Amino acid sequence: MSELILGIETSCDETAAAVIQDGCRILSNVVASQIELHARYGGVYPELASREHVLKIIPVIDEALRAANVTWRALNALAVTHGPGLAGSLLVGVNAAKAIALGQNLPLLGANHLEGHIYANWLDAGLPYIAQTENVFPLVALIASGGHSLLVLMRAHGVYEELGHTIDDAAGEAFDKIARLLGLGYPGGPAIQRAAEHGDANAFPLPRAQTKRPYDFSFSGLKTAVLNLTKRLGTDNLPVNDLAASAQAALVDALVEKTQRAAEDYRAQTILLAGGVAANQLLRATMRA
Repeated sequence: MSELILGIETSCDETAAAVIQDGCRILSNVVASQIELHARYGGVYPELASREHVLKIIPVIDEALRAANVTWRALNALAVTHGPGLAGSLLVGVNAAKAIALGQNLPLLGANHLEGHIYANWLDAGLPYIAQTENVFPLVALIASGGHSLLVLMRAHGVYEELGHTIDDAAGEAFDKIARLLGLGYPGGPAIQRAAEHGDANAFPLPRAQTKRPYDFSFSGLKTAVLNLTKRLGTDNLPVNDLAASAQAALVDALVEKTQRAAEDYRAQTILLAGGVAANQLLRATMRA
């Protein structure tokens, strides 16, 4: 008998729900994006995000059940992201999940947002993934997103040790801020990646910050360096593509260098990429090299 869980996620600016079978197979995955709403602000506007979640949460859940061809009666449990994230956004998902669990008499499981990033590598989404029986431990996970950048040593399922984290801006946050400086729009990660495809990554020698703790990250200096360059070069004929390529290379170098160092120091069998920044093609290619 298969086990079906409905997962609900509202930690930031996307309202999402999915039906998962036996812990790994995705039967449905419905996401209502808010990118267009927040683009005018150059980043996520928390109050707007929470209000939009209120409007979308029930339609998204209904669509997830419909797409999976599953009824409430067939579910074994609910899971909902309880943090970390934006308080107002999390509140919408958690309250919806509590109400449904009470009304449908279903167990309710709290899910950690960052742990969810890691375990996405075990989900069967039609792409390469880690089988539940595969021995990949110990592993080092790089979690890089708009709100977080950290390195985690994972010795077994559910056994974590934080090795390092950002001491200022997260990687995705740095991408957003640099994209704003270059007039590339929001979200910054994809915008910088597109511009970088037409630029020279060696055009500007941007800093790779050194930190006191070996596995910590720092990206505020990179952001400041780009800001100073834009002021010095002026807005007329600003070499946006070269600046984007140079900034992307600096950020990726920092992520890869510290992740690979941690993997060597802890003799990890596997390196996992997790979080939105993991979609960056240069990061993926450099980590594999």
